[in-house]
Amino acid sequence: MIKIKELEFMKIKKLEKEYPFILSFFENNKLDIEGYEEFTLEEYLKHFTPEDKEEWAVDTEKIKLDLETYLNQMIEFLGLKKDTIDSITIVSGKDKYGNLENFNELTIYKSEIVAIVGATGSGKSRLLADIEWTANKDTPTQRRILINGKVPDPSFRFSTSNKLVAQLSQNMNFVMDLTVKEFLELHAQSRMIDEEEEVIEKIIEVANELAGEKFDLDTQITGLSGGQSRALMIADTAILSTSPIVLIDEIENAGIDRKRALNLLVNEEKIVLMATHDPMLALIADKRLVIKNGGIYKVIHTNKQEKNLLKELEKIDNSIDKMREKLRNGEILKED
Repeated sequence: MIKIKELEFMKIKKLEKEYPFILSFFENNKLDIEGYEEFTLEEYLKHFTPEDKEEWAVDTEKIKLDLETYLNQMIEFLGLKKDTIDSITIVSGKDKYGNLENFNELTIYKSEIVAIVGATGSGKSRLLADIEWTANKDTPTQRRILINGKVPDPSFRFSTSNKLVAQLSQNMNFVMDLTVKEFLELHAQSRMIDEEEEVIEKIIEVANELAGEKFDLDTQITGLSGGQSRALMIADTAILSTSPIVLIDEIENAGIDRKRALNLLVNEEKIVLMATHDPMLALIADKRLVIKNGGIYKVIHTNKQEKNLLKELEKIDNSIDKMREKLRNGEILKED
């Protein structure tokens, strides 16, 4: 949260550059800043004489408080929070039978990948939900989620503009009648991106690297396939979203380049958690959480032997991909 003390000694021109929407605050409060761009906020407020204050009903202390509130509300609304999320910590709770989970707490840092594995219905989605809502012993599992080692601000949980977590579900269904370009423009504008066209071009380029079948900016988003939709949202999340945590549910069913998608998110310093049944994805992860009876049964760090096994799995996966491509092209498969 921004405090007025951080702003008082910043020049007006720097405030404008860092928070462009501050101009609306000055205009709405009938504060003329023309010619005062080189003044600090404190200097500008001090330039009012006692006569000015009386004539124009200028209350400098109230202006400061109102400005602090305005900036924080706008930053939250636009998803521009500057608080850096370096880690999340899962503090243990209970399984569905009331048994304590088999760990005390687990901290996950940015650029880490954590796989969540377990049988269908074991509780993988419940763990993702606990993280998304920063549980505080108020969910069925009684888990607690800490941000940077501390209990998070309530705004992470209850604000409608909460941007802490981006969740990519199994099915990405769009309902708006927009082209891909229009959709990305809306997102870029909401983030007040300066180089909007370049960012949009980068997103579509990356999305097409992930998707099996290419698409362009003029494609209607309602006409995208499941794989194309997922590729678009992963590229958008990695490049444009400010969400530091990404929760992915069964990326193996997305019809995209899974490994490349994960590398993209990690390179953007996201904390990545994915529920998966895919052994290759489970071993790509730095660690995996084994879910059983609704609780975390084991925390396993991927070891060197498993990383060697991963190389073999990747060879098999590449062979399957080649066969899949041949079948799509109408070729006949043959034994080598």
